[in-house]
Amino acid sequence: MAERCFLGVDLGAESGRVVAGLFDGQRIRLEEIHRFSNGAVHVADSLRWDVLKLWSEIQSGLAKAAGSFGNDAISIGVDTWGVDYVLLSKTGEMLGQPYHYRDPRTAGVMDRALGRVARKDIFAATGVQFMPINTLYQLIATQQVNPRLMDLADRFLMMPDLFHWLLCGSQVVEFTNATTSQCVDPISRTWAHDLLGKFEIPGAMFPEVVLPGTRLGKLRADVAGRCRLPRLEVVAPATHDTGSAVAAVPTALTGTTKWAYISSGTWSLMGLELPHPVLTPRALEYNVTNEGGIDGTFRLLKNIMGLWLVQECRRSFERGGKTLTYAELAHLAGQSQPFRSLVDPDDGNFLSPADMPMAIRQWCQARGETAPDSEGQFIRCALESLALKYRMVLGWLEELAGTRVEVIHIVGGGSQNELLNQFTANACGRPVVAGPIEATALGNVLVQARTSGAIGSLAEMRAVVQASSALKRYEPRDQSHWNEAYGRFCEVLKRPG
Repeated sequence: MAERCFLGVDLGAESGRVVAGLFDGQRIRLEEIHRFSNGAVHVADSLRWDVLKLWSEIQSGLAKAAGSFGNDAISIGVDTWGVDYVLLSKTGEMLGQPYHYRDPRTAGVMDRALGRVARKDIFAATGVQFMPINTLYQLIATQQVNPRLMDLADRFLMMPDLFHWLLCGSQVVEFTNATTSQCVDPISRTWAHDLLGKFEIPGAMFPEVVLPGTRLGKLRADVAGRCRLPRLEVVAPATHDTGSAVAAVPTALTGTTKWAYISSGTWSLMGLELPHPVLTPRALEYNVTNEGGIDGTFRLLKNIMGLWLVQECRRSFERGGKTLTYAELAHLAGQSQPFRSLVDPDDGNFLSPADMPMAIRQWCQARGETAPDSEGQFIRCALESLALKYRMVLGWLEELAGTRVEVIHIVGGGSQNELLNQFTANACGRPVVAGPIEATALGNVLVQARTSGAIGSLAEMRAVVQASSALKRYEPRDQSHWNEAYGRFCEVLKRPG
């Protein structure tokens, strides 16, 4: 069959792009049409998103798509990061420039909220891990400092829903991103109005929650005219970027709990795909999250610091006059002594240090660990510690789900780190399948393809990804050494700093 074209808008915290997913009935390929920058904008004492610039860039990308694909495109959908939102008035005006999740107005808000409603009650109502950046605490902050703005709000939309509104006029919130807000009841799968009421957040502004694959409407006539496109169908993919990435995991085990995923990048999101949320006291203790997935599933997952440690070490080495590529760093790490230094990658000292190697050195010294003293040792420390943390989290997930994982899929940019992939297989004692790198964009366009009828099921979507991607499998090695290292890792994490 001729290739069918589905347009995806994939927005990250640092960049965005418009891509074309070209599907021939068996395989799909991506073409990047337009890439642009994104990031926080300082406005007075606040951090905001420049959504008007993003909208302008999206339209530029759509105009380029028209030039490349003419009338071949079938639909368009948007995915973004989670938690952030906009408020609209009754007349469709944006009420202020949307806040960035790192805006300082939420400082201390979560702790005060937990003094008002118990942690266990919030978790029971939402199933979401506790982070100060969550939408719930952003809304509480706004309610406290600018209640008049909340009074004017007629509609609450999350970031991808804003762009869908700009594309076609829809005013709904898609399920996968809605669940990142800590404002959704995972049982009813709609807004947790009782909880919101306890914080005096007006419930009337929250719209219908819709599932991935929902047809939202036709491209606005004025947008179609400016971009020289037909009035395409606008389709909600899994609008949270991790939700789209998990939809594109190339597993043949869909519908089972025998596989785990790691969406690997600056952060690592490790989890399972389940038919229901896990809301037990143990899940609360582990501070895991239950985020929405495709076909009404839940992604039981844990955020892990990820390759941030490596990225920040590399920046520090550059400041010291040594510019090394990631490939060169991986080679140096591979030549370094195994298990010389271990750290907890999720320790707060590594969240935003002035100098990552110094933070690692100080952490080790405070706990009686031998500190790294070369570039290769620092990177090896980071990668081995990250792989051992994956093993710890895998154990938590298996305990919570009552299952044993047989294979781990690593998707996203971090799947290119072959040393970490092998370390993960070694530490967890499970085979690792790495790829695809472009999981988020693939998940976006494949949900659209399924909505069009070109693909019949989630299992078929994942089979297409498998057929279309260069995947690499890693088998566990050196099990006795890694088991010994894991025992030491657990002990190190218990030592006072």
